[in-house]
Formats: sequence, C-alpha cells, structure tokens
Amino acid sequence: MVESKILVVDDDVNICELIEVYLMKEGYKVYKANDGETALKLFKEKQIDLILLDIMMPKMDGYSVLKEIRRESQIPVIMLTAKGETFDKVLGLELGADDYMVKPFEPKELVARIRAVLRRYKPLSQKRVIEYIDLVIDPDSYIVMYKGNKIEMPPKEFELLYFLASNPNKVFTRDQLLYEVWGYDYPGDSRTVDVHVKRVREKLLENEEWQIKTVWGVGYKFEVK
Repeated sequence: MVESKILVVDDDVNICELIEVYLMKEGYKVYKANDGETALKLFKEKQIDLILLDIMMPKMDGYSVLKEIRRESQIPVIMLTAKGETFDKVLGLELGADDYMVKPFEPKELVARIRAVLRRYKPLSQKRVIEYIDLVIDPDSYIVMYKGNKIEMPPKEFELLYFLASNPNKVFTRDQLLYEVWGYDYPGDSRTVDVHVKRVREKLLENEEWQIKTVWGVGYKFEVK
C-alpha cells in the first residue's frame, strides 16, 4: 500500500515536529512548512494527499493558503488552529476545509480525523456519474454540466450537490449534511450549509424536473418530479 503524503503547516516548529512523530508512526510520509508561501510551494511540488493547516502564520495566513489551494485542487484540508470561535470555524468550512480542529488537540484524535477524511476523499472518484434532465455530475473530474454548459463549483459545493442528487427525494437535516459532506460533527451554527445551497441554486437556477428544495423546519432534499 502506497503511503499517504501529509503536509503539516504551522509556524510553531515544535508542533510540526510533534505531529510528524505521530504521523510517521502511523505510516504517513510527512512534509513540513512554517509559513504559507512554503506550504504552497510544497503542495505544488510533492503530490500531497492531505494538508494540516494552521491559520495564524507569517507571509500568508491559513485562509489565504486555503483559497489558493482551492483554485486548483480538491485535496483534503484540515484546519488546525488556536482560533476556536464559531466565526472562525464557519469561515474555514465555507472556504473549503474538510475538517477543523482546535489546539490543544489529542494526537490520537488528529490521526483518527486524518484517516476519516482520507477515506471520504478517495472513494469519490470511484462513484458513478449522475444524470438528470439538463444535468450531469461527474465525480471523477468534479465537473457539473448544466444545459450543456460547464458549471464551475468549488469542492464542497460539488460534493453537496452530488450527495443530495445521489439521494433523490430524501430529506436531510443541516447537521446530517455537515456530517456527510464536510465530515464534521459541528455542534453550533449550521449556516455554512445554507450558504452552499444558495450558491449551488444560483448556478443551476430552477429546473422544472428537479430542484434542491427547502423542507421548512427540517433541512433540504433534491426533489425529482
């Protein structure tokens, strides 16, 4: 089995080394960066499988690094930071993070979350293409075609649409969608789901044969007529 390559990005050298020790014990190949610019350089050079990303760093903060990564890749990113306020968590998830851990953390929990995120990420390419009238969702290329036109969608918008369209007419709560799409047991504000649903709707507009429908007081469903 090929070992997964993990990039640890934190301006605290001691934290990087601690995480490296635990991840190497689990069989992962580890690269380290202490600032955002170095992180982006390694990301582009080393075919990284997952990134652990701090927020407060010199040269480029974690949010800026995440934005740059999401311009070209759906690679899993776990935010690892001392910033534990609800706003920071929501922002990280909305920008495309797959999970969010607050320092101080338990190394065993970190390893478990890494495994979970990698499991969710890798099987997506093995899933089937979904087709409805005027709509094609291709998980191999993360491409959405709507009425013959390619629709640009960041990873989490794509994964939300794919999950709902894979379960037509089934209602999901916001918390269920956070867990299934973000893989994050998020106990607070679930506004991030509403934001992503709104963005997907704006790109696909309304269709007479199908739509992402709000079920008031519950959540959302991909309704097919």
